[in-house]
Amino acid sequence: MAKNLTFIDLFAGAGGLSEGLTEAGFHSLFATEIVPVYARTYQLNHPNAKVMTADIRDLDANKIRKELHLKKGELDLIAGGPPCQGFSINAPVRSTKDQRNHLFKEFLRFIEAFAPRAVLIENVPGLVSFEHGATLHAILEALSRLGYGADVRILGAAYYGVPQMRWRTIILGVRGKILPPEAFPDPVYHAPIRPNFTTTFEGQMLVKLPAPETKARFTTVKEAIGDLPALKSGERGAQVKHYAHSPQNPYQQRARVGSAGIFNHEAPKLSKENLARLKFIKPGENWTAIPKRLLPKGMQRARKSDHTKRYGRVTPNGLASTILTKCDPHWGAYFHYNQDRSFTVREAARLQSFPDHFVFTGTQVQQFAQVGNAVPPLLAEAVGRSLISILDGDK
Repeated sequence: MAKNLTFIDLFAGAGGLSEGLTEAGFHSLFATEIVPVYARTYQLNHPNAKVMTADIRDLDANKIRKELHLKKGELDLIAGGPPCQGFSINAPVRSTKDQRNHLFKEFLRFIEAFAPRAVLIENVPGLVSFEHGATLHAILEALSRLGYGADVRILGAAYYGVPQMRWRTIILGVRGKILPPEAFPDPVYHAPIRPNFTTTFEGQMLVKLPAPETKARFTTVKEAIGDLPALKSGERGAQVKHYAHSPQNPYQQRARVGSAGIFNHEAPKLSKENLARLKFIKPGENWTAIPKRLLPKGMQRARKSDHTKRYGRVTPNGLASTILTKCDPHWGAYFHYNQDRSFTVREAARLQSFPDHFVFTGTQVQQFAQVGNAVPPLLAEAVGRSLISILDGDK
């Protein structure tokens, strides 16, 4: 493997994408993030990178390149993802008037200034269908004009060992050549996930599925978080906690590498109403198991086929729901499988595949948002390893 492959991360968030790329073998030189607490988390976990808390529209890309002592064309990779809310199929309004939808142009401006060997853009699956594919087409066309052979795939995180139902759109580009098909990593696990979004673009199937001979089973919720100490609703405990027992599987072993203990493992305080509801919910069940008299007024009128994840208690031997920016039981299956509480930040981070040495800063609400907005590091690592194999072949 090539040594000292370098990258910069734009729209970096707390650093999930960077964490995975670092695990793959890249080295972060620089990151930009507009939210101060996200940037602080990134800097804490990537102390050797230069981190700027700024609006990317105010940054001089050529000046940054020179400050990093890089000539044009020397950087190996520019990675990142423009804010995805405007692209999302779940957004209330999907409009080109949303200025967030045009921030990818700032990403392209950095590509022009640095001329990296490769480009990685990540986003939500809804990017593919937004404006009937016009935005995605514009990104690929712009990369082509800058000299990059680029393509797109939608990857299921569970196929790469992440214990949750999460999909990401990944755009890869390499300078001066057609992107080889093997640039996108092949799934290594089978998992019970199904796309609920547009899966084709210009006649091409975008979702990478496991090969029929793939035998390895997905990582379960219990395998991911079962070694973390039990807590009661609202219990905070010591800032750094001890593991409940020795690691029981490779996922737990991996999570503990470099860890000094368990940070960010404090249970949110549930209301007395939610605690009463929770007693009726078994693993795999949701709000429909709650007596009608205990339901919120609005949900008392709901059909049992609606809101199937709300007030859900996860199944220990299944996948978690997509980890959102708040693990609020009203919005998803975020009740622990055998403890009467909702997930902690550390459990959400484990379900996103963050290692335990990765510490989140800010309030608990801010920490949940950082975890939920992140790219799962295991998914990013798989993409990074595939990219490295392509870049190694060019040398």
